[in-house]
Amino acid sequence: MIESLPRIVWGRVGHTRFRPIVHRFKTRAFYLQLPLRSMDLRAQRGEFTAQGAGHLWAVDKPALLSVWSKDHGDGRPLLHWAENQLQAAGIHDADGEIWLTTFPRVLGYAFKPVSFWFCERGNGSLAAVIVEVNNTFQGRHVYVLKPGDGYSNGQTLHAEKAFYVSPFFEVKGHYAFRFFRSPSTGGQDLARIDYSSEPQEGLHLAAISPNKLDLTTYLSGRSRPLNRFTALLAWLSFPAFSLKVIVQIHWHALQLWLKGCRLVPRT
Repeated sequence: MIESLPRIVWGRVGHTRFRPIVHRFKTRAFYLQLPLRSMDLRAQRGEFTAQGAGHLWAVDKPALLSVWSKDHGDGRPLLHWAENQLQAAGIHDADGEIWLTTFPRVLGYAFKPVSFWFCERGNGSLAAVIVEVNNTFQGRHVYVLKPGDGYSNGQTLHAEKAFYVSPFFEVKGHYAFRFFRSPSTGGQDLARIDYSSEPQEGLHLAAISPNKLDLTTYLSGRSRPLNRFTALLAWLSFPAFSLKVIVQIHWHALQLWLKGCRLVPRT
């Protein structure tokens, strides 16, 4: 495995509901991509910068931008938790890099609607994607996607919906995931999730039919090296980013309710 360096992605978050009413928004955003195995190897060698850059960005330490194990999985160290999820799912060939793509805490505050763990084989091909979903009710659920040996960049992966996220959608239907990942810093990055509340007629389908779409959401941007300068620039550009995320979620939920969307209670 070739060791990799952490990245920061500058771009946008977009969200479109198609049913029962049309509602769209998009906003500027940033997120981090952490190569967990490379960072662990550097930590074992005692490299000072293995887990961050002082008070500007860090893992499991206070910083302007921080990622904490307690915010993911069951609180175990990030790499150990991911490896346990792979083992439990019967995936034993993800011996390459594990990239955690996630929103950081900003000044200690965070809400992470979704995080992606891209688990690679030693040759760089994708062995699995761990999708970690959080809702605003302190709930968390994990989907483990298995692309298969013939997976190519951008191919659609499917999962049955099994977790209450939006108060306007029932826990039924399925998701279609599409990921475009650049192998090097500076490339374009995309994670897109389509949702349909209708039954899926065969998981081999490439995508959800447009007339069956209830929701599309995406993260998209271009990556840069994560270092002191880019971490400080991100904080100066988005000093209250984490708070902005949770405020926008509730603001758009209010708009949907005012437009007549029916609330679906948790069961």
